[in-house]
Amino acid sequence: MTDMQRGLQDKRILITGAAGGIGRATALCCARAGAQLMLSDVDAEGCDATAQLVSDAGGAVHTSACDVSRADAVERLIAETVERLGRIDGAFNNAGIEGDVANTVRWTEEAFDKTIAINLKGVWLCMKYQIPAMLESGGGSIVNTASAAGLVGSRGLSGYAASKHGVVGLSRVAAVEFSNQGIRVNAVCPGMIDTPMLDRLLSFTKVPKA
Repeated sequence: MTDMQRGLQDKRILITGAAGGIGRATALCCARAGAQLMLSDVDAEGCDATAQLVSDAGGAVHTSACDVSRADAVERLIAETVERLGRIDGAFNNAGIEGDVANTVRWTEEAFDKTIAINLKGVWLCMKYQIPAMLESGGGSIVNTASAAGLVGSRGLSGYAASKHGVVGLSRVAAVEFSNQGIRVNAVCPGMIDTPMLDRLLSFTKVPKA
């Protein structure tokens, strides 16, 4: 076990987008390091499957379905997390979708709005309710999932890239605002990772896996 993993022993961590991919892998890593988890996803069945894997690995875990684009749902999720875990030491705001895969003028307004609502507004809503909860217990750490597409232009991903650029900026602002109050905020920008989302993207763009 690494020093970083030891630092997660008995930490209370909330993970959104936990039904698969990066969220599921992160949940298992945190559980093996001794963290107590609240897992959330709009896909309740997938989230429960992740929770079963965590439980099988010896982890302490709870689940709660949540649509992160809705303020009332996120507020309930944070309240339930505090109630079940006692506090929130860390949060991984990972819920996201790819939206349409088409050039900028062919993106539909509906797809653009939904992608921004989940990928960007969802991260903002999570932090809006997580940060006060963390401040009440002395601080904490937040990690937001952005993307390499949040750093450069990516053909066919107008809404997705815009949302992930937004996550990077939002994370920087929150980090500056709350660093002197014991809250760390960072964004991670993964490249291509073998997840169900990547499979969908490659099927649209007809790019073969290596």
